Amino acid sequence: ILKVMDRGEYTPLFETKKGRGRVIYRLFAISIFVATCFIWLYRFNHIISQQEEDDGRKWIWLGLLASELWFGFYWILTQALRWNLVFRQPFKNRLSQRYEHMLPAVDIFVCTADPEIEPPMMVINTVLSVMAYDYPTEKLSVYLSDDAGSDVTFYAMLEASQFAKHWLPFCKRFKVEPRSPNAYFNTIIDTNLDNDLVAIKKLYTEMENRIENVTKLKRVPKEVHLKHKGFSQWDSYSSRRDHDTILQILLHKKDPNNSKDVDGFILPTLVYLAREKRPQYHHNFKAGAMNSLLRVSSIISNGKVILNVDCDMYSNNSESIKDALCFFMDEKKGHEIAFVQSPQNFENVTKNDLYGSALLAISEVEFHGIDGFGGPLYVGTGCFHKRESLCGMKFNDEYKHNWKSEDDLFKEANLQEMEEKSKDLASCSYEKNTQWGKEVLYIYSFFLTLNSNIYVEKIIKVKFISKP
Repeated sequence: ILKVMDRGEYTPLFETKKGRGRVIYRLFAISIFVATCFIWLYRFNHIISQQEEDDGRKWIWLGLLASELWFGFYWILTQALRWNLVFRQPFKNRLSQRYEHMLPAVDIFVCTADPEIEPPMMVINTVLSVMAYDYPTEKLSVYLSDDAGSDVTFYAMLEASQFAKHWLPFCKRFKVEPRSPNAYFNTIIDTNLDNDLVAIKKLYTEMENRIENVTKLKRVPKEVHLKHKGFSQWDSYSSRRDHDTILQILLHKKDPNNSKDVDGFILPTLVYLAREKRPQYHHNFKAGAMNSLLRVSSIISNGKVILNVDCDMYSNNSESIKDALCFFMDEKKGHEIAFVQSPQNFENVTKNDLYGSALLAISEVEFHGIDGFGGPLYVGTGCFHKRESLCGMKFNDEYKHNWKSEDDLFKEANLQEMEEKSKDLASCSYEKNTQWGKEVLYIYSFFLTLNSNIYVEKIIKVKFISKP
């Protein structure tokens, strides 16, 4: 790995800073703790008398004691989240100076499960936002896992693959932020883009109308089916819980007729996957989808870094990948880091956010506090992983990662051969009698929430950093 020194000294790709006002806050917390102890002491020193007990005051006293003990104990526990806040700052300019020509390939996983709850237009806005990252497009691959196996969602992906040929050059030319088309068009104020803006918005509106019409019909018209071979995979489709693997590589550099944008630059690889499902096999919800994506992507692109996002959370920062790489590629600390994650930001919350829907206390305070003690747990979305960490590799101080992208695993294979090889890895019986879902990759759990889409994961690496 390349060693870069400044005047003979190590120059890090990120820095860690302690939160301001720590001493003042700790004094404040100690004073609150002392006051709480005095309240407990008062309560125990003023035990009710026999006469007061006969008057029924016993239950009031017990209720007050229980509540004061519980809330005092809860407050003490929460101080661990505020006692040692740390903030991390990546240096993307240093990353570019050292590794601009040897940046690793990145695979991005987007998961969806129901086209009615998660409309296809929302899904493709997320897909387009990550396809438009400020990153070498030939090193970027985007995978959509559709657990509903919906031909409507597949149709939306086809439309997005064509719109991307115009959207990505537009984003690069005008440095658009955010790069989700819907979010951008809803927030734009500057009208100086004139003809270019009008043209791209017209293309988006036309695409949106076509997708919305198909979504309302809940089926793809026959004439559209005949235009793309991918729809033939639905001929044997029984139901969302009983179907073969449906996999289609929509964009790939090996496709000479469908791999470049309108400016002649290579587009990111784009793949649609609906893993095989059978009633007799448990599909393990999102964790099962992620494990299938990991196997399939190892054949098609095999990116050294993996980002997973939910389909309803578009990227609002086109340089997110480079932020994460500053942590992974740091010469001294990089081997200690298994994953880097960013908190979710929410739109359409009320002015004063009365119900805490924006989760500001968690993302801006508590995550930084947990980071001071090693980092928060994996939150399930907006997270960059090292593929090696997910696959169980253990690291030590002597380990030096080779970030240089490897050549294609199947140089001679055409797209059809690659698709067939990948389909086998997404079969529902592939994990039978293996350690998949038990000791390696995403671990399956029986604890489900109301939407039955939460999974518990296990990362082999025990030391990690989270980028709040």
